[in-house]
Amino acid sequence: MSRASWAGASALASGTLFGLGLAIAGMTDPRKVLAFLDVVCGWDPSLLLVLGTAVLVTLPGYRWARRQKAPLLADRFHLPAASAIDTPLVLGAALFGIGWGIAGYCPGPAIVGLAFGNPELRLFLPAMLLGIALARWQRALQQRRLVAQEQG
Repeated sequence: MSRASWAGASALASGTLFGLGLAIAGMTDPRKVLAFLDVVCGWDPSLLLVLGTAVLVTLPGYRWARRQKAPLLADRFHLPAASAIDTPLVLGAALFGIGWGIAGYCPGPAIVGLAFGNPELRLFLPAMLLGIALARWQRALQQRRLVAQEQG
């Protein structure tokens, strides 16, 4: 089996495991997520266990990976270059939080929810994809403006 085939199989297995974990944890049910986000009335803290467990499992994996020269199935690690907390990051996080609080879905659980036939996803997913497209369009427009300013 080629390296690319192994990488594809690894991505499929990882995505399946992630989706199964989201479904078992109840994160594909927007009512459970909204009950977690509503700390004033009827707060359901059970998703804290999901978040805490995710951190406990991920932390040793990241520590191990950072000691490696390269990933097993790629030539190099693809780490984010930016580390600043800037306006786009804060605005994006705020919009994400508002959308999550209104709908009870974020992208991962929404995609997993397709397997369960959740009818509200027929509206949520196209709106999410539109938001992603608009953000990319806005970023490209901003890049073009910066280039034009530098040239002219």
